[in-house]
Amino acid sequence: MDILTARGLVMAYGDGPGATRALDGVDVSLRPGESVAVTGPSGSGKTTLLHCLAGIVRPTAGSVQLEGADLAAMGDARRTVLRRSAFGFVFQSGQLLAELPAQENAALPLMLAGVDRRTATARARDVLAALGLAGLQDRRPGQLSGGQAQRVAIARALVGSPKVVFADEPTGALDQGTGEEVLGTLTGAVRAAGAALVVVTHDPAVARWCGRTLAMRDGRVVREFRAPAEVPAGAGVSS
Repeated sequence: MDILTARGLVMAYGDGPGATRALDGVDVSLRPGESVAVTGPSGSGKTTLLHCLAGIVRPTAGSVQLEGADLAAMGDARRTVLRRSAFGFVFQSGQLLAELPAQENAALPLMLAGVDRRTATARARDVLAALGLAGLQDRRPGQLSGGQAQRVAIARALVGSPKVVFADEPTGALDQGTGEEVLGTLTGAVRAAGAALVVVTHDPAVARWCGRTLAMRDGRVVREFRAPAEVPAGAGVSS
């Protein structure tokens, strides 16, 4: 059963014949445990698609439904609450707060949702340990390697038990070897949590870690393909 479904997504900027369509009739569906890469050159619409799927922006036309609830029909306040409770986000630079230790960075979504600090940080420590960061919970971002910091960002995305995790170029700031370690952590952790994963990337090597790929150009999905069933996602990426 699909957890997130988008139909006929259009995102237009401007009016009349000269309007630019960043999205031009895109359909997407996601199932729990599924990983989907969205690829394409700069300007193809992949980041705009992520923003629409995550309820960050409303599409000009079309619908995005999370378990039957239409995100586009929600007010801003309700969509903000939904993003905190149902979605997790991993960005290229991690976007950790430099003054906070790892456990508090990871616990932020819970604390913003009203969970008390002690409970939130205890949950964050558990997630950090599961991602191989046991003993590093008190280190600030400046005391962590790039790969460790991005694992903290993954912990922050997972701490609230989201239904969908969105990752925008999650390894773009990392070297190849560290990037592959982070991709293994990200895809494995999201799959273990039973959530769906959407990865936006321009890199085919990153896309190969996902079970399905949507290739975009000029605001449309021009090709969709799945990883071979006999080859685990991520296989074939050089180290």
